[in-house]
Parts: sequence; structure tokens; C-alpha cells
Amino acid sequence: MKLWLLRHAPVMLGPGLCYGSSDVPAHAALTREAAMAVSPLLPPGTPVWVSGLLRAQQLAAALQAERSDLGAARIDTRLNEMDFGVWELQRWDAVPPEAFDAWMADFAHHRFGGVESTQMLLYRVAAALGELRPATSTDVLWITHAGVIRAVRHILAKGVHIREAAEWPKEAPEPGGWVTVEL
Repeated sequence: MKLWLLRHAPVMLGPGLCYGSSDVPAHAALTREAAMAVSPLLPPGTPVWVSGLLRAQQLAAALQAERSDLGAARIDTRLNEMDFGVWELQRWDAVPPEAFDAWMADFAHHRFGGVESTQMLLYRVAAALGELRPATSTDVLWITHAGVIRAVRHILAKGVHIREAAEWPKEAPEPGGWVTVEL
């Protein structure tokens, strides 16, 4: 089966802000553009799972408007972006270097911002992936976030555990973009 990983459209915030689990809206016109771009590519009846965050749900609604055969999206908060705690809605360049140093020193288990670690993100994404295999034989679409897409790539390439930041996938689709992976 193929898992489609669709990232929400650009958000309505200025550049350089950390917005991880913050429930911020996406740009409406760019959300429609993303839905129109991916909709003709999806197989008929593709099940849709969507993050619990507004920006992903906006894209799910826009996609539903294009393709009613996809049905209602299943909201799954395991597809939410990583929670950066106290750094949410702060400028990335305002985060003290020692906060990044602590995260890089224990990339798996340090809770950057005090809430969620990279390993915690990997565990929740792995749990969602576990529901897809082997029960699902059709393609599935996840409307989600860059961190979740990177987590999926890491899990498929190296497993659910991570030791250091160098193992973390660097690439993720741009906002509104997608990638597919084989499960």
C-alpha cells in the first residue's frame, strides 16, 4: 500500500516563528491550491486521516470539496505536529542557543520546550502507522505536518528509536506539498 503524506498549506504567521502544536490557520487560497493539486492524483475512495490541528483540517475540507468520494476525514491527534512547549509562537532566532544544545545533546529524550521529545513523537506516529499495517490494503492519505512526515521516514528507514539528531530526516515537503511512501 502507498501512504500519501500531505503537508498543510503555509500558515498565517510571519516567517521564523515556531508554531508546532499551536492551532494556527493556514492561508485559505494556498490551501485550496494544495487540494486542487493533489486531488486528481489520489485513487478513488482513498481514506483520509487528518491531524487535529486547524491548518490540516482546512486542507482536509478543501480536498473534500474537490473529491467527495474520499469521504469524511478521520481526525487523529497522533498526526499533530510536535509540541515545542514554551517555544511555541516564539521566534526561532530568539530561542537561546543552550536550549538547542540541550536538545542536540539528548535528541531522543530531551523535551525541547518542556513538553514532547523526539522519541515521544516517533512513538505516537509509529502507533498510527501500526493501524495501517497489515489491516489496510488500499492507499491512505495523511494530512499532517513536517515533523510527522520526517518521523514516518525515520521509522520506515531505521525503526522507531533514534539516538542522535544526525539520524533525523532533513527533507520534508514544502507547505502544501506531499510525498508518498510504500508500506
